[in-house]
Amino acid sequence: MDLISIDGWYLLLRWIHLLAGITWIGLLYYFNFVQGEWFKETEASAKSAAVQKLVPRALWWFRWGAMFTFLAGALTLMTKGHQAGWEIYATSWGIFILTGSLLGTLMFLNVWLIIWPKQQVIIASTNQVAEGGEALPDVAACTAKAGLASRTNTLFSIPMLLFMGSARHFSVNVTEETNFTLMFWVLAIIIGVIEANAIFGKPGPMASVKGVITSGFVLTVILYGAIGILV
Repeated sequence: MDLISIDGWYLLLRWIHLLAGITWIGLLYYFNFVQGEWFKETEASAKSAAVQKLVPRALWWFRWGAMFTFLAGALTLMTKGHQAGWEIYATSWGIFILTGSLLGTLMFLNVWLIIWPKQQVIIASTNQVAEGGEALPDVAACTAKAGLASRTNTLFSIPMLLFMGSARHFSVNVTEETNFTLMFWVLAIIIGVIEANAIFGKPGPMASVKGVITSGFVLTVILYGAIGILV
């Protein structure tokens, strides 16, 4: 295959999307399944050292992994529409890939608009305390907000990854009677309610690792069920 072509460009974008996505989601799971649980058990001095030296490095790879995943994914969708025709998004492939993309986009926004800004406050507060100063007054609220957004991203990642894979390896029977507008609004409302909770709500069942994993599978079943009913 000629790499200096639209097909080569599409291949490059998909490769970047996968590589950056593995980096991003791998660190997301590390934060939620490993680091977060370790923080609950370790002594204060070890946690302080980790927040000062380890967490900033991990967050650098985390947020830029999210950025490159999002950009490569968006360009891939634009390239696909240009190459195959925009009507491809009114197909089974389009339903699955756009649902996964919606989840991924919200995850990306949570990283850059909630998790990273709140983590900056947490890191600054930890550094200030380590130097003999007082903790910043809003550090507890920032910790809670960052944690909830991160748990929500973990929840979203479970159906997101399945929908991305389904686009290529599974299909539903789309007909002329399929109401894409209704389907969009139903899926958007379900996902939007969970995202609103990430911004304004509480962890609920996502407070534990088991709870967030279970919630992710439940959401996957609900979204797949909604598509199955509405197609």
